[in-house]
Amino acid sequence: MGKMTIGQMLAHCNVAYEMNFENIHPKPGAIQKFFIKLFAKNIVVSEKPYKKNMRTAPEFIIRDDRDFETEKGRLIQYLKRTQDLGQAYFHNRDSHGFGPLTKTEWNNLFYKHRITIYNNLGFS
Repeated sequence: MGKMTIGQMLAHCNVAYEMNFENIHPKPGAIQKFFIKLFAKNIVVSEKPYKKNMRTAPEFIIRDDRDFETEKGRLIQYLKRTQDLGQAYFHNRDSHGFGPLTKTEWNNLFYKHRITIYNNLGFS
């Protein structure tokens, strides 16, 4: 498993929000979505923490350098937008690869990406 800079880590976390708010990541086809739901959904949206160095989806792999301030600003905007929309907006909203998610599943998905940053910065 690779290592990320803090800018890459923030960009990685932004992908979860991009998939919800932007139209920049191709949606998986029906067969691919079936397998994503079958093998990854419970890992991503459950309350169980991710295992360390767990494999991630290709869309979340950030290979190029990313500017910390830019990615931080983007993440803050996504967090504010998510908070402003509130949980009712997300309840049963269709996700990029998992189909409709409950508000709790959305919360877990977003939280697990944010806690990764927190832990990797040494605040765990």
